[in-house]
Amino acid sequence: MARMLLCFLLGLMAACMGHGVFMDRLASKKLCADDECVYTISLARAQEDYSAPDCRFINVKKGQQIYIYSKLVKENEAGEFWAGSVYGGHQAEMGIVGYFPSSLVKEQHVYQEATKEVPTTDIDFFCE
Repeated sequence: MARMLLCFLLGLMAACMGHGVFMDRLASKKLCADDECVYTISLARAQEDYSAPDCRFINVKKGQQIYIYSKLVKENEAGEFWAGSVYGGHQAEMGIVGYFPSSLVKEQHVYQEATKEVPTTDIDFFCE
């Protein structure tokens, strides 16, 4: 029975992992309000539309509000990206956390300062 359960769990893990892909890292560090990057940093409003180039990013429509959870630390000539979740407008986007250019939004309210520098991991850039 234990062997069957172990085989089932291993098969389930393999099936789940087979549907996702690890994408290139956009940065090696991020700024967060806490060590786990789960608390909201701020609320921002999109100043223009943005179409996600791949699954690491989220689609944003002008005027939508976005809860910000982390801010990638800019490296070299890379753009500055923040991670957040769209609120309002398109129901399918709500709850999905993804990256978008920081220049796209204007912060409306800062809840907590992003003072914790945390290394990014492969899971930060995992796409399902």
